[in-house]
Amino acid sequence: MNASRFLRHVFATRWATRRHFGPKVLAAIETAIRETEARHAGEIRFAVETALDMAELVDDLPPRRRAMQVFGQLGVWDTEQNNGVLIYLLLADRVVEIVADRGIATRIPPAEWEGVCREMERHFQLGRFSAGSVAGVYGVGRLLARHFPGRRPDGHGPGRAGRGGQGPGDGGENANELPNQPVLL
Repeated sequence: MNASRFLRHVFATRWATRRHFGPKVLAAIETAIRETEARHAGEIRFAVETALDMAELVDDLPPRRRAMQVFGQLGVWDTEQNNGVLIYLLLADRVVEIVADRGIATRIPPAEWEGVCREMERHFQLGRFSAGSVAGVYGVGRLLARHFPGRRPDGHGPGRAGRGGQGPGDGGENANELPNQPVLL
């Protein structure tokens, strides 16, 4: 067990998380998710976890493994086209992990996801939680739009599979399979 990591997690508070991720920041993240999902056929979830529990710390649970657990707990895997993506922030470690479902993971190289994670982490290290979060959502959105484009405004072209063929601009409802609201764990 890493002593400095242990102390960071023990002294991390939900109050600090709510201070960094207040209503305005959460609303900005939700807006960014809604805007980007109009441009691609993916589903984005954003989760912030203050710190790991004592048992997870004793086991020295890596952030990536925890992100995969959260991916399952939030049902990000439960989309018709396996097109869910989780952006997970472990605040005590200031580490970002992106977990993509199998329908997306095979088409976007890990290095591209890592680039988005590192950009977010740079913002967070400087205390820019809103800017880093929104930049991360837009970064993921750009990757998804490149590999999984949504329906063109004229109603033709690649559709948003799993959405009943309905996409933005075609007069149909653009229903979300996953909520756009960020989650504070």
